[in-house]
Amino acid sequence: MSKIKLLSTKKLTETEKKNLSNFYLIDKDFIKIEFLNFELTEVAFDLLLFTSKNAVLSVLENEKSELLKKIQCICVGENTKELLEKNGFEVLDFTHYAEDLTQVISNKYLSKSFAFFCGNLRRNVLPDFLNNKNVLFKEVQVYKNELIPQKIEENFDAVLFFSPSAVHSFIQQNDISNQICFCIGTTTAEALKVLSKTVLLPEKPTILSVLQKVNQYYL
Repeated sequence: MSKIKLLSTKKLTETEKKNLSNFYLIDKDFIKIEFLNFELTEVAFDLLLFTSKNAVLSVLENEKSELLKKIQCICVGENTKELLEKNGFEVLDFTHYAEDLTQVISNKYLSKSFAFFCGNLRRNVLPDFLNNKNVLFKEVQVYKNELIPQKIEENFDAVLFFSPSAVHSFIQQNDISNQICFCIGTTTAEALKVLSKTVLLPEKPTILSVLQKVNQYYL
């Protein structure tokens, strides 16, 4: 019996690949992340706000990262939280989605000021919310997300997506009307909803949860 064929639109680590050892797997990056040089003329913010691991990784390369570690954080994403804490930041609150974090801010942090570290394709959920609530914040673009469209000649049973931008990149040269799509979260699934008949989400928006969902579905 031939193995189920999977395509991951993100290169996976060797540890992550072990979770898919029962499948035929091809992994390719459909987006490229470039960390940007940025300056902070001041670090006089009450809280730091992160919505991705890439933003954290870029900040860690900045010469003011040690000063920033003195400021508490809130963030989106369990992996973002873990990366911040691993590198000496204190995380007060985190949620899995930006929409949920707006509620946390509304309940606890409306009187605070924020430094919001993000990428060039960031969503409007948090900036719009902060502006509507007249919350003082400075948006700092710390990485660039570039699409890498590429044609996949081989047929796959399922495609794994880990961001909306990967969806946008993939569909520029490929069709997904017949494949099952596993998505890391609701925002990524939203980008697929009119393109694929079957879109499946894990319990939590993490890479590991996506891989576990694949195993639960097929095995």
